[in-house]
Amino acid sequence: MGIKSVTRRNEKMNESIINEVNEKMKKAIEVYENRLKTVRAGRANPSSLDGVFVEYYGSKTPLKQLATISVPEATQLLIKPFDKGCLKDIERAIFESNLGYTPNNDGETVRIVIPALTEERRKELTKQVKAMSEDAKVSIRNIRHEGIDNAKKLEVSEDEVKEMEKEIQDLVNSSNKKIEEILKTKEQELLTV
Repeated sequence: MGIKSVTRRNEKMNESIINEVNEKMKKAIEVYENRLKTVRAGRANPSSLDGVFVEYYGSKTPLKQLATISVPEATQLLIKPFDKGCLKDIERAIFESNLGYTPNNDGETVRIVIPALTEERRKELTKQVKAMSEDAKVSIRNIRHEGIDNAKKLEVSEDEVKEMEKEIQDLVNSSNKKIEEILKTKEQELLTV
C-alpha cells in the first residue's frame, strides 16, 4: 500500500469520526429540544401529553395513538378518542401523569383547561429547563470524549490527532451555543405572563 493510499484512508477515517461526532451532537440537541417540549408554559401544547400512556385492553398505549389532540383555544387541549369506550381510561391516565392537568370528560371528548402558571411555578420550571440544558451539555461532553478517544486509536500522527481534537472542540462549542440559545428562548417563554 502506497503512502498516498494510506493518507487517503486516514483522511476518510478522520472525516468519518468528525461526521459521527457531529451527528451524535445533533441528535443530543434534538433530544434536548424534545424534552423541553414537555415543559408547559401556560399555553396549550399537544406535545405536553407525549409521555401519557393509557391502559388500553391490557397494555400501555401512547395517548396520541388512541385519540386526536387539538388546541381549540390558546389555553385548552381537546382530546377526541377514536374509541369512546376508553374515555375514562384516558381521563385517568392524564390525571395520574402528574402534569398538573385536570381532565374534564363530557362523554364525547376530554377537555383540559391549562391553568395559568404562578410566578413560583414559572421559576421552578426555569430551574428545570436549566437542569435539562446541563444534561444536554454533559451529553455533548461525553460525545467529545468518545470522539477524541476514537481519534487517538487511529494510526495517525500526533498533529492529525490534534487537528481532529480541534475540529471536535469546534463542534462542541457550536453545540453548546445552540443549547444556550434554545434555553434562552424557553426561559423567555416561561417567564412571559
